[in-house]
Amino acid sequence: MTLRPSFGIFPKLLLTMLVVTLTPLGAIWYLDYRAESESLSRQIEQRLGSQADAIVGYVDAWVEMHLRMLRQNAALEDMSSMDGKRQKPLLRAIATEYKWIYLGFTIAPDGNNVGRNDEEPLRFYGDRGYFKQAIDGRQMGQEVVISRTTGQAAVIFSVPVWRLEQVVGVLAVGTSIADVTSTITNVKIGHTGFVFLVDDQGKVIAHPTVRESLKTHPAIVALGGEPRKQVVFTDPATGKQAIALAEKTKYGWTVILVSYALAVGLTRPIRRLTQIADGISRGNLGANIAEAQRSDEIGSLARAIERLRASVKLAVDRLGTR
Repeated sequence: MTLRPSFGIFPKLLLTMLVVTLTPLGAIWYLDYRAESESLSRQIEQRLGSQADAIVGYVDAWVEMHLRMLRQNAALEDMSSMDGKRQKPLLRAIATEYKWIYLGFTIAPDGNNVGRNDEEPLRFYGDRGYFKQAIDGRQMGQEVVISRTTGQAAVIFSVPVWRLEQVVGVLAVGTSIADVTSTITNVKIGHTGFVFLVDDQGKVIAHPTVRESLKTHPAIVALGGEPRKQVVFTDPATGKQAIALAEKTKYGWTVILVSYALAVGLTRPIRRLTQIADGISRGNLGANIAEAQRSDEIGSLARAIERLRASVKLAVDRLGTR
């Protein structure tokens, strides 16, 4: 004969009261937790977003300066003549006026170099992405390259040359990105964060250390086709957790802000509070919630958990005296 365990009326009453008491308290805590977590996430996105907007504005202005200059020169009669001798003085003037431009050159529709500002021999550029983009009539072509002239990373910008509503060639300039790189990489996000810039293919334009493609970087993957995206990820190089915000520029490049300090400040206390909340659900009502003293959203979240702990303790104490 099997004996079934029996419970007296008090344990049953206690269990019932705990269920009745903890269910609404748990729901209230979850709603507070979700609201405070979302608020904290919005605050971090705003902090990173304001910096990203400023950098995106700087990059767009830098690109637009080149675009305006190229369009103005491409519209000149000597340039649209596609005569290398007539173009040479204009190309030299471009390189003289804009000190960071090391090469100005034109390309015929067949890809052959027509004119250039230096004395180097004419070359074939028909296989270059920036040529193909401009000869197809796009408003601008662009490509990150290692310059044959300087041996350094550079950007080639190009525009179509029109005559009588027909594309008769391409005007292009090779421009140093030293100033952009310096500006981008000198931006600091807290003590450990940084900013970098990649083109539409994930090729690095500016980064503190990396030069290879970053097409598979978690922030770029998460961004996809969206204009802006924030993501928390573990950096495979350091094993540290980081927060990144990626934002596209007007011309298809992507600015990415990475912060390790913000990630630690966000995830470490939230993990601790989650552990405390889990402990409360298991009957551990004596945990010290130091985060309740904070004045930010994490402090609000901690105080919500403290209220839950106090309410559960009060309910248990009352039931225990009956």
